[in-house]
Amino acid sequence: MSHSKMNSGMDWDIGGAPEAPSAPESLQQTGLTLGFLSDMVLRTLYSRGGMLGLDLARLICLPFKVIEEALGFLKHEKCIEVLGGDLIGRISYKFNLTELGRRRAQEAFKMSAYVGPAPVPLEDYVEQTYRQSVTSIDVSPESLRAAFSHLVVSEDLFNAVGPSIVSGKSVFIYGPPGNGKTSIAQAVGNFMNTCGGEIYIPYAFLAEGSIITLYDGAVHEKAENDDGNRLEDNEATIRRLLNTGTIDARWIQIKRPVIVTGGELNLAMLDLKYSPEANFYQAPLHVKANGGVFLVDDFGRQLCSPKELLNRWIVPLENRVDYLSLASGLKFQVPFEQLTMFSTNLDPKDLVDEAFLRRMRHKVEILAPERDIYERIFGNYCKKLGMTPNQDAIEYLYERYYNNGRSPRASDCRDLLETIQSICRFRRIPVQLTRALMIDAANSFIREFV
Repeated sequence: MSHSKMNSGMDWDIGGAPEAPSAPESLQQTGLTLGFLSDMVLRTLYSRGGMLGLDLARLICLPFKVIEEALGFLKHEKCIEVLGGDLIGRISYKFNLTELGRRRAQEAFKMSAYVGPAPVPLEDYVEQTYRQSVTSIDVSPESLRAAFSHLVVSEDLFNAVGPSIVSGKSVFIYGPPGNGKTSIAQAVGNFMNTCGGEIYIPYAFLAEGSIITLYDGAVHEKAENDDGNRLEDNEATIRRLLNTGTIDARWIQIKRPVIVTGGELNLAMLDLKYSPEANFYQAPLHVKANGGVFLVDDFGRQLCSPKELLNRWIVPLENRVDYLSLASGLKFQVPFEQLTMFSTNLDPKDLVDEAFLRRMRHKVEILAPERDIYERIFGNYCKKLGMTPNQDAIEYLYERYYNNGRSPRASDCRDLLETIQSICRFRRIPVQLTRALMIDAANSFIREFV
C-alpha cells in the first residue's frame, strides 16, 4: 500500500484503443428477441410517424436486414403497411402503422416508453467494459510526463500519481485547500485520453428485461473521429446499413470519462434512476464513469455521511463490481472499472475509520507548495495573463503572509494575478505586475483569511 506525502505540484491551469464492437449480422446476434425489437419498431413509428426503412434502421441503430425481420413479422401481423420505394430496394420502402398497429404500439408504450438506439445485452456491455478497463492503459514515466508537461508537477507528486493509474485502484487525496487536489483527476483524465485511447459504450443496455440508458452527453465527450449516425448523408448510411463487417451503431466512441461530483452527492445518485412514467432507467454516475475517472470532490461534505458512502461502496471498492436494483427488486451485477478518487481538505481521521482507509489503495497528502514550485506556477500564470514576472511582488507575499503563518496555496497565483488584472482594467491602466498592485490585490483577497 502506498502512502505519500508531498508538496503541491499542480499548475491550476488546467495504449492502444480498444476494438470496436462489430455490427450484428442477424437478430440472434443482437441479443434481442423478435418481440422486443418489434415493440421498439412500433413505438418508433408511433412517435415519429411513417418512416423509410433507411431512417428506421438509422434511428434504432441496427442494420436494415436485422430490422427487416421485425418489419416482416409486423406486416404479417397486419400492424404495418408498406409503400414501395425507388430502385435501391426495401430499405427505401416507407412503413406506416395500421389501426391495429397503433393499438399495439400504445400497449408497447405502457411496457416502456423508450425510443432510440436498440440496447445491447448486459453481458456484451460487461465484456466490452473489461476489455477497455483503466488497468489496460500502458503507463510509463515518459508517457505520463508528456501528458503532464503543461503542468507544474513536483517529482514527489509525479511519482505518486503514476502507480495509482497503473493499479486502477482507489486513491485518497488529502491536504489543505487550494493546492490542486481536484486538478489531479483532470490531469489523470487528460493522460488517459492521450495515452489510453477512446472507448466504446452503448447508448443503452438491457438487464433483466429492463432498459438502462448509459450514454450521457452531459458527462461523456464524443470522440473526435466519431461523426455519429445523424451526421451521415443517406448514401453513406445506406452503405453502412447494408454492408457487413461494420461497427455496431448501438455503441458510441467516447473519450475516457472524467466525472466529478461534490457536495451534491447523495446515495440515491449511486443507484439506478427510474422513471415510472417511461418505465426505463438511467445508469448512476459511477457506472457512467467506467473506463475513466470518478472523483468524489470535497469528500466529507456530501449530503450522505462518509460512513454511509463507505457502506454503499464496500463491495465495489473491494471486488470491482457493483450490484444495482430494479424497481421489481431484481438485482444485477455491473463492473466497477474506473479509477476512483476521493479528495478532501478535512482531516482524514475525522472523516473515516481504518476500514475505509484500508480500502484506499493509494493515499496522497498534498501539502503547500515549496517556494520553487510556487514561483514556477506564478510565472506560468504571469505568462498566461500577459504580465511580466516581478520578483518583488512575490517577495512581498512571503514577507507579509507566507512567512507569518499563512501557508502558500497554488491557487493564490491565479487568484491574486486575476485580481490585479481586474484592478488594472478598472483603473484604466495597462495590465502589469508591481509590488504596489500586489499589495492592493492581497489586501482584497488574503487579508480576511489570515
